[in-house]
Amino acid sequence: MQKGNLDAADSDRHGKITKQTVSLDGVSVTRVTFGVGARWSQDLKEYARTESCQLPHVALVLSGTLRVVMDDGSEEDFSKNEVMLLPPGHDAWTVGDQPCVFVEFSRGNDYYGVH
Repeated sequence: MQKGNLDAADSDRHGKITKQTVSLDGVSVTRVTFGVGARWSQDLKEYARTESCQLPHVALVLSGTLRVVMDDGSEEDFSKNEVMLLPPGHDAWTVGDQPCVFVEFSRGNDYYGVH
């Protein structure tokens, strides 16, 4: 049995996007906050060195709304209590006047971790 606390995790910030990660035996749990006006292509693109986000994501939205546009042009909004499964190849940004907060679960595929 393992336990972690996201409130005690160090913050990793890129522009208006903040992440706190707890690692538990091969599974990372990350609270991601897209601040008002945050956009992956503005805040993380240069850091990732890719045209769009190339990571898959499985996450639960806690608050706010995140708009995701795939490289093929399809788009979807995700809001409170919705679960999202995003394949690689997307951009994302906050919608409205409140931050979007979601908790993401991954198994060693997040190369945006603290270096």
